[in-house]
Amino acid sequence: MAKLQQQAEASPPLRTRPLAASLILLIGIGAIALGIGLSIAVGVADITLGTVWDALVRFDGGNNHHQIIQSLRLPRALAGALVGAAFAVSGALIQGMTRNPIADTGLLGVNAGAGFAVVLVFAFIPWLPFAYIIMFSFIGAGLGVALVYGIAYFSRGGMTPLKLVLAGAVVGSLVSGLSQAISLLFQINYDLAFWSAGGISTADWFQVSVMLPWIVAGLTCALILSRSVTILSLGEDVAAGLGQRTKLVKGLGAAIVMVLTGASVATVGGVGFIGLIVPHIVRYLVGVDYRWIIPCSAVLGAVLVLLADIGAKMIAVPYETPLGSIIAVLGVPFFLYLARRERREL
Repeated sequence: MAKLQQQAEASPPLRTRPLAASLILLIGIGAIALGIGLSIAVGVADITLGTVWDALVRFDGGNNHHQIIQSLRLPRALAGALVGAAFAVSGALIQGMTRNPIADTGLLGVNAGAGFAVVLVFAFIPWLPFAYIIMFSFIGAGLGVALVYGIAYFSRGGMTPLKLVLAGAVVGSLVSGLSQAISLLFQINYDLAFWSAGGISTADWFQVSVMLPWIVAGLTCALILSRSVTILSLGEDVAAGLGQRTKLVKGLGAAIVMVLTGASVATVGGVGFIGLIVPHIVRYLVGVDYRWIIPCSAVLGAVLVLLADIGAKMIAVPYETPLGSIIAVLGVPFFLYLARRERREL
């Protein structure tokens, strides 16, 4: 115990930039508001920002544009902001708890597990309300991450960042194959096609009302746990030397990730790489204190998805490009860069 305490006391001070973090939060909140406005305005029906503002503050039920804004585009934009924040914070938590620089809910099988559970619902109980579908998504996310960590942990030589990614790739491929087989067998390909690629075009007010409390609760709990994640990110020995119950912190963090990812996947499908890209950018800008990383990741994650959704509606008008495809164009090169940079640790 004395040795652990000495190691904890000898650990280097945290590198943090609270001023930069404050600016990111301030500018990011403004960018979210602007992004929501642009996301509502952009689409097949060309709508000005002035019309968007009128529809929000002086709604006219007889105006077709106001109807489009209130019933279709506003819930879609809000859903995009929510899932962007949720995926980004999930990735930040996983990277902090595992000290794995290339961890992400998509790479570690969490998205795949949640998505497989939703496919099972579509196949066997398609009449199930969305409020219950999201519960199955939570369970699938938990089973996915448990399976990936189990494979990596019991492999020869123990768990390493590379083994986690490889286990995630194996589990993801297996689950995706099973999902495709089930969709073919039960003829639900059309229902799953756009959802599985990551799309928020079908998001409505009911889905937003169901996912909102779960995501808000998950983000709030992540903020409460952020100080413990910061200590854990310094290493388990250091955290134990400071008296932290590392297993409890990891368990709570995993539960938060399960809720955030499950709610997001049930709504928009398997959008990967958000939790990989955003936390790395945030750490570069604000330092390694998760009390700043968590809120800044939430803000930038929301901005990223809103911008990607705007691009999804503009690339191939009047058709839409799946949101997951746009994020992947950014995420794959970023992942390859990180894998190359961290090759010695892997």
